[in-house]
Amino acid sequence: KAPASLDSGKLYALVTAGRAWQTEFGNPARPHRRRRARTSHGGTLADQSALSGVKVMVIDDSNTIRRSAEIFLLQAGCTVILAEDGFDALAKIADHQPDIVFVDIMMPRLDGYQTCALIKHNKVFRNIPVIMLSSKDGLFDRARGRIVGSEHYLTKPFTKEELLGAIDTHIG
Repeated sequence: KAPASLDSGKLYALVTAGRAWQTEFGNPARPHRRRRARTSHGGTLADQSALSGVKVMVIDDSNTIRRSAEIFLLQAGCTVILAEDGFDALAKIADHQPDIVFVDIMMPRLDGYQTCALIKHNKVFRNIPVIMLSSKDGLFDRARGRIVGSEHYLTKPFTKEELLGAIDTHIG
């Protein structure tokens, strides 16, 4: 049964053990029907076979953001590498050599700016596109991201289309 704080008839997503479940509270027997999201060029995201096999690293201290991004990316056929912070990411980047990196700005120990700068100052990894993720949408935050070498900036919460669009733009 849905908690009293959730509105009946609204769609909610639940992420458990890496799997996404969507249901409409008030009618839990009827799962939400999936629809293909439209891209800006009129095709469907499922048609973007160019994303199949693309290795994407998502660095965020929020388990919810990591899992949401993972679900979106797996649905598009990407290989996903998850990291909890900059130190975790730097340990994994050499092993997995991702094609693109999404990094949260606000993280403990090593923040997104520092992580991006370390990636961009390494001659082996400097050509990997780095996309900054933040709940802030200020001009200063965007400019600071550019200074350390990021190619793009996404504001959280992001949509599946924004996430895949950034990959399509920077991977090709």
